[in-house]
Amino acid sequence: MRAAVIEEHGEPLAIEDVSYPEPQPDQVVVETEACGVCRSDWHAWQGDWSWIGAGVPEGQILGHEPAGVVSEVGSDVETLEVGDRVAVPFHLGDGSCPHCREGRANNCETVIPLGLSEYSQGAFAEAFPVREADFNCVELPETVAYDEMAGLGCRFMTAYHALADRADLRPGDWVAVHGCGGVGLSAIHIANALGAHPIAIDLVDDKLERAAELGARETIDVTEVDSAAREVQAITDGGADVSIDALGVAETCTNSVNSLGTRGSHVQVGLTTGEEEGQIELPVDVMTMQEIDFHGSFGMPLVRYEELFKLIAQGTLEPSKIIGERLSLDDLPETLASMDDYETVGIPVVTEF
Repeated sequence: MRAAVIEEHGEPLAIEDVSYPEPQPDQVVVETEACGVCRSDWHAWQGDWSWIGAGVPEGQILGHEPAGVVSEVGSDVETLEVGDRVAVPFHLGDGSCPHCREGRANNCETVIPLGLSEYSQGAFAEAFPVREADFNCVELPETVAYDEMAGLGCRFMTAYHALADRADLRPGDWVAVHGCGGVGLSAIHIANALGAHPIAIDLVDDKLERAAELGARETIDVTEVDSAAREVQAITDGGADVSIDALGVAETCTNSVNSLGTRGSHVQVGLTTGEEEGQIELPVDVMTMQEIDFHGSFGMPLVRYEELFKLIAQGTLEPSKIIGERLSLDDLPETLASMDDYETVGIPVVTEF
C-alpha cells in the first residue's frame, strides 16, 4: 500500500509502497477515507519534542486525524466488524488505567499518539492499525462525513475540550484566540456557536478573514498594532474571560496570558517548537494577583464525542466550515512543507490515497 514516510527530519516526506498492516489480537485495521494535516505532523516531521521524550523516528508514517472503514479485525476484538465506519482519536488509550476508567482517555497513563510514535504508524497511508480497538474506535454517524471527521479528530475536538471543559466557557464570555490555524479557527467557530464573543489574532490576512466568516467579533492583525494583548484589553474593556494560545510560541503564549482580565482563564493548546523547547516565561506576579488560571489541554475525552456529534446533527457546530484544501497523498509533502511559513488556511485534508 502507499504511505507518506519520514525519510529524514525536515526533508520532504517520501511516498512509498509499504506492507499492509496485520492486526494484533486487540487491533483493527482501518482503511483511510480521510486524514487531516495538522501542525503536530509538522512538529514531528521537523524532529521536535525530543525535550519531552516524544520525538518520532525516521521511518515513521505520520497522520493522526483519520476517519475510515474497518477492513480487518483482530481475534480479541468484540465490538467491531469489517465495514464499520469509525473515527479514531489521536490519543490511543489502553482502556484500563485509572484515567481511562474515569472517562479521561486523553490522559491515559500509557497513551500512544496515533502516527506520532514508533509504536503506532499513522494514517497518511491507505490503511493503519488501531490498538485496543474496542476502546479507541468511535462509531461514525452517517450524518458526519469522513472529511468532516478528519478535522474533528484532533484540532476541532481539542478546541472544544479546551473551551467547554478546561475553560468552562459561558455564553457572553470574551475569548481571545491567538493563532488562527486549524485549531484556532475551530476555537473561533466553537466559541461563536456556544454564545461567546471570539477575537481572532494572527498576522495573515486570509486567516483573519476566515476567522471573521466563522464568527469572530473582532480581528487583530499583530503586524499593525504595538501590542495584541493591549488591543484585546481595549476591545473587552479590561481583558478577555478566556484566552487560548493555539500556536505554541513564546509570543503567543505571553500575549494570551496578558490579554486576560481578573480571574480569566488561559488555555495552552499549541505545543512549542525547538526555539522554546517547552520553556516560556510568564508574568506570574500578575497571574497571582489577578487570580488568572493557566490550563493545559490535550485532545478530548472519548466520552465527549457523543455530545459533539449531537451538536453537529443539530447544526450548532459545522466542522466542514474549517476544512481548507482537499488533497491527494501526493500533495502531502508540499503541503506539510508549506507550514514552515504558516501558509495553510483552515484544515487541509487528504482524501485521495
